[in-house]
Amino acid sequence: MEITTDDYRIYFEEANKTLYFRGFLRLEGMKEYQPIMNTMLEILADCSELIINLEGLEFLNSSGISMLSMFVMKVRGKEGASLAFRGSKNILWQTKSLRNLQRLMPGLTLEFI
Repeated sequence: MEITTDDYRIYFEEANKTLYFRGFLRLEGMKEYQPIMNTMLEILADCSELIINLEGLEFLNSSGISMLSMFVMKVRGKEGASLAFRGSKNILWQTKSLRNLQRLMPGLTLEFI
């Protein structure tokens, strides 16, 4: 699975069960984020463990952060699912917003590199 535009790239590496986000993601509203959300849910349906690597995602607008929150809320009710987020300690939006995801799902693993 891969989505590539001039502004961002999202791709999944099955070998390490990691979904990578790179670039600047500023889609308009939840409707435009829905295909990304669906892809994330499809990946998690095929494997019970998923790492979302955001280290290379320099910007994510509020709709994108809402999409991540909705994704976490959907996953937290899924029995046996393991979810981890990997962010950059040098990107301000990540250090502020990703901690809120952990509040939604206390079992979520959060790592800043």
